[in-house]
Amino acid sequence: MIHAEQKTAEGIAALCDAEEADIDSIIDYWHSSTEDYLADMGVDLARLGQPAQMRVRYMRALRTGDAAQSSILFSIRLDEEFAGFTLLNQYDAQTNYSHWHIVNPDKRGSGISTALYPHRVKMYFDTTNMDRLIHQTRPRNIGVNRMLDKFVGVAETSFVEKPDGVAAPGVFNLRYVYRRDVENLFEIAGRKIAP
Repeated sequence: MIHAEQKTAEGIAALCDAEEADIDSIIDYWHSSTEDYLADMGVDLARLGQPAQMRVRYMRALRTGDAAQSSILFSIRLDEEFAGFTLLNQYDAQTNYSHWHIVNPDKRGSGISTALYPHRVKMYFDTTNMDRLIHQTRPRNIGVNRMLDKFVGVAETSFVEKPDGVAAPGVFNLRYVYRRDVENLFEIAGRKIAP
């Protein structure tokens, strides 16, 4: 299912339910990335796991349509080609985290994430019952923080012992987005909210 499409300088970017065929590209992204790249992102390699373990995790995250599904995997496509993914981890109405990655290094920093951001957040709220999304980003991740700064401010910066996903402990910027904020995100982007 396509949840949203947005024209960008790179082509038509879309957010879709991930398919089983996308999982190989996701695993390849993690396991073909250099140790320096993963270290710069703050990945805990022990939490990342081996390809077989990752396949099981991502297969469980293929969207079932259950609004309470604990992890939901979506793909990012550019001109219908797989370009990245986003994973939403749900715990309760107030504690939910998203992770997103553009897998093609040539497309990172090209504006795809910024163009899709309001659509991505709307998709999370449209497919779940959650009320709050938490962005947990390392301060040194300049590109991601610059993109998020356009839409939502940092609520706090603190040391997180057990960060969500595959991140190692460390200092994170925390930002909170509520269901009621979705329309404002589209206004900030200069667009009307999609039905």
